[in-house]
Amino acid sequence: MFAIAKREFFQLFKGFKSIAIILMLLVPTYYFAKFSSMFESALELTPDEADMAHSAGLLVVMIVFGQLFVMGLSHDTMNREMHERTMRFLLTRTSRKSIVAGKFLGILAFWFACITVSHVIIAIFSHRFDAFTFFQLMGLIACQVAFTVLLSTVVAVPALTMFMSIIAGILLPILGYWLAYTSNPWFSWMKYVDPNYYLVREDYTFLLMYVDAFILLLLSYVFFRRRGC
Repeated sequence: MFAIAKREFFQLFKGFKSIAIILMLLVPTYYFAKFSSMFESALELTPDEADMAHSAGLLVVMIVFGQLFVMGLSHDTMNREMHERTMRFLLTRTSRKSIVAGKFLGILAFWFACITVSHVIIAIFSHRFDAFTFFQLMGLIACQVAFTVLLSTVVAVPALTMFMSIIAGILLPILGYWLAYTSNPWFSWMKYVDPNYYLVREDYTFLLMYVDAFILLLLSYVFFRRRGC
């Protein structure tokens, strides 16, 4: 499991696409954190609002583009192995459960590194490490990674998951925003399934995002166990 996670982790740092996404994550984080003091004085923000201003760039990027970034890099994490017939080799060395868990942990570790660096940048300017926001974001990313692994397990064609990742990356944030503010009783309850809903709450309900991620990962294992390789 850990060998698979290690390989997945280092593979994500290779290629122009990975570097571009890391830059798109870190650059807004840096400039929002750097110039947030200007907003504090101009808008007369409270201390809590000032802390939020420092991390606003990172939050906006991950809420709007997070799913697109995660799926853009890892949409074929499972079906690539099936398509290239390397999955059979992996199954001779380890279990299906370890493969799913290893893929998930490797991708999550990559984003853990990115979010940690982003928070270090924020801490340089805000002079504090916002652990609450950090674990909120990691909960969101855990859901996004688990959903990506699930999609890559269910859909066998890498080219198709690439197309679906673009659609999902665009539509899911829009759908989440609509669900958060709709008054339609037929749909309003669905906001509790959307991880973005817990990201804007200032309580520990964000821990439910980790539960959601576990459920998605469990579904990935169930589908993978039934799929022939």
